[in-house]
Amino acid sequence: MHTTQFAIREPRHDLLRPVLELAATTARNWKKDADVALVAGVNGNTRQALAEAELARTLGYHAGLVSLAALSGASDAHLVRHCRRIADVIPVFGFYLQPAVGGRSLGFRFWRDLSDIPNVVAIKIAPFDRYATFEVVRAVVDSGRTDIALYTGNDDNILSDLVTPFPAAREGRGGTPLRIVGGLLGQWAVWTRRAVELLRRVKKARRSAVDDWMATAAAITDANSAIFDARNRFAGCIPGIHEVLRRQGLLRGTWCLDPKERLSPGQSAEIDRVIRAYPELTDDEFVSEHLDAWLA
Repeated sequence: MHTTQFAIREPRHDLLRPVLELAATTARNWKKDADVALVAGVNGNTRQALAEAELARTLGYHAGLVSLAALSGASDAHLVRHCRRIADVIPVFGFYLQPAVGGRSLGFRFWRDLSDIPNVVAIKIAPFDRYATFEVVRAVVDSGRTDIALYTGNDDNILSDLVTPFPAAREGRGGTPLRIVGGLLGQWAVWTRRAVELLRRVKKARRSAVDDWMATAAAITDANSAIFDARNRFAGCIPGIHEVLRRQGLLRGTWCLDPKERLSPGQSAEIDRVIRAYPELTDDEFVSEHLDAWLA
């Protein structure tokens, strides 16, 4: 996508087809018997994106990595319709591009709806944001889809993404942890041999004792996101803390010195969710055992 330069699409260069053709030919000639997946970048408004998807399909690409940067002002519903139309042409590789380089914030609802498109086969997660990364994983889990491959594009968290078994709890029920299976990264445009070796080592090391720690780390991130209200730019972080303490009987309410500081819409339900999903993180029994003495 970006390492081939978006400018290849400009008429004055007219390099999109030649670059896609060269990449496809090179990949196929690398090893005649290799099982290689060809993924082409798909950009622009719906008209342009459909044309690029058709070109990629014609050249034998297996999926289109869909950038939504050109639709920065569109609603989530419009974005989903955009991806659905592309999916009618070629299997879709979703793409969470970090806002710092032209992407936009995309929440749980968008990724949940995207996961309902049958021809979505993979998602590249590259918001450079741990909370946002978990929103994507959780949306895929909630959809019940087990056939969507997740890739990291988080250049700032490559190894952590690859070794983390993300909890797959759905409304408090257990499930097989979800894994990010590989990377589509700017970093891997260089030192590529070592990147391949690293991925092999990661896959061999899975199911080790480190898994428990990484799974717990992911659970804490999810719980913290609800309590600190990451979805609303942390507007309800203090009321969120107060709400947990209120539920335990340690506070009478969630009031703050600033009366405008209050739980954000939906935040209480999010706290409900993480408590159900990760009861092992709570200390309710300990607090209940000592509450009377502490409040005496």
